[in-house]
Amino acid sequence: MNIDEMMKKVKRIHFIGIGGAGMCPCAEILLSLGYELSGSDNNDTETFRRIEKEGAKVFLGQKKENISDDVEMVIYTNAILPGNEELEYAKANFPTFERAELLGAMSRLFSNCIGVCGTHGKTTTSSMITQALLESGLDPSAVIGGKLPVIKAYGRFGKSQNFVCESCEFNNTFLKMNADMAVILNIDEDHLDFFKNLDNIKKSFREFAEKTTKTIIYNGDDENTVDTLKGIEGKKLISVGTKESNEWVAKNINVPGGFELSYDIYQNGEYITHVVLSVPGEHNVLNSLCAFVAAYESGADVDSICQGLKHFGGAARRFELLGKYHGITFADDYAHHPAEIKVTLEAAKKMGYKRVWAVHQPFTYTRTHLLLDDFAEVLQIADKCVISEIMGSREVNTIGIKAQDLADKVPGSVQLDTFEEICDYVLENAEDGDLVITLGCGDVYKIARMMIDRLKRA
Repeated sequence: MNIDEMMKKVKRIHFIGIGGAGMCPCAEILLSLGYELSGSDNNDTETFRRIEKEGAKVFLGQKKENISDDVEMVIYTNAILPGNEELEYAKANFPTFERAELLGAMSRLFSNCIGVCGTHGKTTTSSMITQALLESGLDPSAVIGGKLPVIKAYGRFGKSQNFVCESCEFNNTFLKMNADMAVILNIDEDHLDFFKNLDNIKKSFREFAEKTTKTIIYNGDDENTVDTLKGIEGKKLISVGTKESNEWVAKNINVPGGFELSYDIYQNGEYITHVVLSVPGEHNVLNSLCAFVAAYESGADVDSICQGLKHFGGAARRFELLGKYHGITFADDYAHHPAEIKVTLEAAKKMGYKRVWAVHQPFTYTRTHLLLDDFAEVLQIADKCVISEIMGSREVNTIGIKAQDLADKVPGSVQLDTFEEICDYVLENAEDGDLVITLGCGDVYKIARMMIDRLKRA
């Protein structure tokens, strides 16, 4: 029996890894739909306790006894490694599905599932769409890869047919979905440990677009995206960007520095509105324009969309301003690909700080190895660069790549393995007027918080 049929029959579902950023919002929506949930996690996190407060029975630690006999279906995250006792027991005794399959089934529960995909910008754009729909009174459900401050969560359940869903290409997760409206932000080389080359990435995005039922909103400035979508029929295709050839165009872009920028929106040459954003970086012009069009196509009115975009102050870990202590400003960003680091550091350099420090944690050995020269090039945008050891995550270092290999290509950079060493070095050398930004999708954010805690006690 497939998961769509199972969802119609079962009431009791168990989540392995229920506190994960991708698992928690799915669990929240299922609780709101009336399912009875239990779940486990190895980490006692805010999301783990949040889902407990909302009615799930949770267990800290993963063992087979966590799954009661009355459970009818088990969902697990792909972060769970083979050999996990609880997962192996689930697979042997219960219908068991990976989180991507659940998200696919959820996408088919709504008549306006907005699937936001792209190598960069998914979380920010998904958050912008959600906030614009909320401001417009369209009460969306959402599953987002970062915490959205306005809802204080990674997702929500709404009573409309609008469902905003961040759709990740890693492991072809997004191909489990059937979006009604696809938003394709960009297509770039990433996850090469899985895809091997750009052609395979483009094939997967093409399949995602083909599976979309109604509308495709895409970045008409991005050659890879335009090439991928050539010849697609039977959908409404809407191009956005800064080039005049697009249907929706951002003009008169003003980036004065600081946490604000603005631009005008034109559709087919006709002026529509003026947009003001409260997040830094010119890359957010495209993100917000895609969000504007997605919300507009979903029935939101222009003024409410503009208000939602203006009130959006960023998702957690997306150029998240953490505060200023002893004259030093701290920020954190999820950027873990050279293209993402580039736009983040370029935005930071325009903000008027004395010096910009990049504290970077390389993520996975294959990405670091395959994109080593690209990482080295963009990290030089910063005035000061500190590189931690590589976070291998799901990988074993069979390549022999080291963080020092990257540091050797970044003139003046410093490579330190431990967070304590990095914290010591930065605080000894940072000066009044500097910006220190932690960069990476692992746990590098802890360094910024360590430095802030020390300065608070000083």
